[in-house]
Amino acid sequence: MRTNNQLAVLGLCSFTHDSAAALVVGGRLTGMAEEERLSGVKHTRAYPAGAVRWLLDDAGLTPADVDIVAYNFAGQRYLAGLVDTPSHLMRPATRSRALARAASLAVIHHRYRQRVRILGSLFPNARVRPVPHHVAHGMYAFAASGFREAAVLIIDSLGETHTTSIGSGIALPAGDIRYQIRRSVRDPASLGYAYGAVTVHLGWRRGDEEGTVMALAATGDPARFRDVFARAIRLTPTAFTLDPGLFPLRVLRHGWPRVTPAFAAATCPPRGPDEAVTQVHADVAAALQERTEQVMVHLANRAQAVTGARRLCLGGGVAMNCVGIGKILQSGRWDEVYVPPAPGDSGTPVGAALAAHREVTGAVPGGLVRSCYLGPSYADFTPPQAPAPGLTTQQVDDPARFLAEQLAAGKIAGLFQGRLEAGPRALGNRSILASPLIPDMANRLNAAVKFREPFRPFAPVVLAEHAAEYFSLGQPSPFMSIAVPVTRLARDRVPAVVHANGTARVQTLTREVRCCPFHGHAITGLYQLYAASGIDVRLAW
Repeated sequence: MRTNNQLAVLGLCSFTHDSAAALVVGGRLTGMAEEERLSGVKHTRAYPAGAVRWLLDDAGLTPADVDIVAYNFAGQRYLAGLVDTPSHLMRPATRSRALARAASLAVIHHRYRQRVRILGSLFPNARVRPVPHHVAHGMYAFAASGFREAAVLIIDSLGETHTTSIGSGIALPAGDIRYQIRRSVRDPASLGYAYGAVTVHLGWRRGDEEGTVMALAATGDPARFRDVFARAIRLTPTAFTLDPGLFPLRVLRHGWPRVTPAFAAATCPPRGPDEAVTQVHADVAAALQERTEQVMVHLANRAQAVTGARRLCLGGGVAMNCVGIGKILQSGRWDEVYVPPAPGDSGTPVGAALAAHREVTGAVPGGLVRSCYLGPSYADFTPPQAPAPGLTTQQVDDPARFLAEQLAAGKIAGLFQGRLEAGPRALGNRSILASPLIPDMANRLNAAVKFREPFRPFAPVVLAEHAAEYFSLGQPSPFMSIAVPVTRLARDRVPAVVHANGTARVQTLTREVRCCPFHGHAITGLYQLYAASGIDVRLAW
């Protein structure tokens, strides 16, 4: 292994979902990329060959130069879930699934060992270091925040045997970080599991279309099924539990339903993907979303009670629930709430690499604080002289002004420039742009560009100095992580960005290079586009 100044640590998320990779070389994060952005396969579970190849090529390394492969799971911990089998066998509500659950945990552990061997064979001089899943989430969320001290709340479906963790982060001298998990919630109490189960019941894909259910919730009445979800997801003084009579005990294999017949009887029959979306589906979604927000706020309050912190970092798949994040911010208990640009599993390679690097060197790599534009760029790309049929090319002297004029004229534009964003949000480098001043613009985008449900909203971007005029935000939001209520001015001037529940998932744009979507071009790009043209807000996927 080379010296700490030369150490190459490759973080990986692979073989599960949202495959991605991150690379640390010489004490700096050089980049990260999600495989789906390169392969076009959404939520791919394949080994992230394209992302790894780009990272190593960009750093001038080969697989033989990698010293540590930091994997985002500590799979031996799955076996710890077996100790709960006797208690599940004793309970009538969980007895029928207890042995199948135990067998599935053993299979997952076996597959984990196979995966570690595969990774070891790909990097002949590297040591594969497993990193507990919630440690990977938490290290990334806290290190990226730049906070000196914060509570760290991770909420997902399952990380080994845990679903929720409360940690504390402290930034120490000499670039070190102390991150400690203080409390945790074990499966089967899983907010991510419950939300995914209802997503499937309502006819959408688990792990992909929970955002669709969140959007649909704004059009429903939560009162209709409020009592059902209060029983299904019960608050406790320190966390929450799931009712196995409604959300059955998890079995980590395909083909095991995630809601019971009793749940369907209390809400609605399962909806097929091609069936019409009706009011009952919207009402179920609304009740689920309301209960999810209540649990998220409850857990955030618990995190403050445990840590005493006034700043909060969040991670895990449930941290993608921007409406719930907004409720936490609106509780008024926190000075600032931070969600990294890739809070789901695609961000865990960064956290895994940080944790492994710290374990060896005693320091956490730099180059991460509030960073988002970490993927490949295509600076050498030259458009072909003969574009595809029906298209023309045009070289313009002032791209920002040209684009502003096109948007003001009602055109829809695709923007491709700079380094690829981390995470699922389009944050200015790979974005669809349109003017929010046109009332029916969201309908046009959904129908003619995105080809998706008409109730799906689009997110606004606003210059930071104008944010308070349009949105009840009160803090920066550079990564479209928080949905907050809009002001009357927003309703009057930019109605296309206002969702049915009166909120918008906003991105604030500043002059700072590290937060500017035209990364590396100072105040040119989107900031210049808005500042020069007077268009204060845009729509983006």
